[in-house]
Amino acid sequence: MKIFETKRLIIRNLVETDSDDYYDMMGNPNVMNMIPREVMSREESDKHLNSFIGKDQTLTDLKVWGIETKTENEFIGLCAFLKNNENEDEIGYRLREKHWRKGFGTEIAKGLIEFGFKELEMEKITADVDIKNLNSAKILEKFMVQTKEFFNESDNCIDRRYEVIKNNWLQQWL
Repeated sequence: MKIFETKRLIIRNLVETDSDDYYDMMGNPNVMNMIPREVMSREESDKHLNSFIGKDQTLTDLKVWGIETKTENEFIGLCAFLKNNENEDEIGYRLREKHWRKGFGTEIAKGLIEFGFKELEMEKITADVDIKNLNSAKILEKFMVQTKEFFNESDNCIDRRYEVIKNNWLQQWL
């Protein structure tokens, strides 16, 4: 089921046929080191994917969807809404390595923010990124302002938090 779309992308529910491409992402150290998280085995990746398939996410804080291209209908990554450690709405995204540096990160970040404000009626959206993940930080700086840096114990890294307020977004982007 389609959740929303951008110029080149469809954001949709995850499905079992995403399994190979999902593992291509979750089993890739170059992708997982950017988060930073441990690389997943095939079994772990399939279990992780299956935890999101067929779940009604409308009433939960954690919403995880697949991203596919409109032209090839190829699974290129995942995106999510979740709550950060201060219980604020947060966006996240992860792309398969072969789809890096094509503008998809920027497109999905902007699409998530628009969807969060327009459809989910959020008032503020945040995003946390490991300070070593320079490409994601550059993407977030296009749409959000940095508010702080902190040590993320669970990921054992220094994260930078970005945020954008709905009224500021509407004035600048609509």
